[in-house]
Amino acid sequence: MNPTEWFTEQVSAAGTAFSLKIKKKLHEEQSEFQFLEMYETETFGNLMVIDGCTMVSTRDNFFYHEMMSHPALYTHPNPKTVWIIGGGDCGTLREVLKHPSVEHAVQIDIDERVTRLAEVYFPELCESNGDPRADLKFIDGIKWVKDAAPNSVDIIIVDSTDPVGPAEGLFSAAFYRDCAACLTENGMVIQQSESALLHLKLIGEMRDAMSSAGFGHLQTLFFPQCLYPSGWWSATIASKADPSKFREQDSANKPFETVYYNVDIHKASLAQPEFFKKAMALK
Repeated sequence: MNPTEWFTEQVSAAGTAFSLKIKKKLHEEQSEFQFLEMYETETFGNLMVIDGCTMVSTRDNFFYHEMMSHPALYTHPNPKTVWIIGGGDCGTLREVLKHPSVEHAVQIDIDERVTRLAEVYFPELCESNGDPRADLKFIDGIKWVKDAAPNSVDIIIVDSTDPVGPAEGLFSAAFYRDCAACLTENGMVIQQSESALLHLKLIGEMRDAMSSAGFGHLQTLFFPQCLYPSGWWSATIASKADPSKFREQDSANKPFETVYYNVDIHKASLAQPEFFKKAMALK
């Protein structure tokens, strides 16, 4: 097989790789912040790659976008204001705006080119960009949170790339302290937290930083994501209230369609694997 027919993301430290057979490259450019590529694949639809790492595909993005949004929004008692830090492909924004209680959703991504390319190659993810409740900003999300007024947001979703380059500061204790300062009484942060199979140390450091920032409750959720290293991904909620209790009846009667998320998936995602419980010293 001609290797040029495949896009491969190698994770040298883990000794693994993931490949997709491609039909053609659709676009590439160097933005102010990162190198962006778009491919048409044989079986996963369109594919976005940032700095050599797979970000989103047509076929499997629903796992990530639904699990980064619905568990948190159904855990908060009445989410009205949501900020998405990162999330330039706009899929998480679309899921957030499915919730009727949301009055204002601000997406803050430092790289406008990610969104503009998503509008071309992933228009289905951008279908809520024109919603009057949506506010797209192309600025530094870390500064946005640092400058925010107290009690100004219910949920902060950190839909970031890996903790290198522009996203590195989003995994710091200082950032979590700023989040805690601007969240409302029942507020929470949910952040993508990589793979428990490959990045256990990183998740532990994230959770420690969240605890030191003043969050009394932590919950790591697990879900499949075949596009990402190991095929198994996570998101961690840092909350001022217990995230293990959620609005189960509201979730069961949700007024919108999902592909993956439902009440049973919400409950299942809260289950902690034994090796994870031991590594995090959970009881």
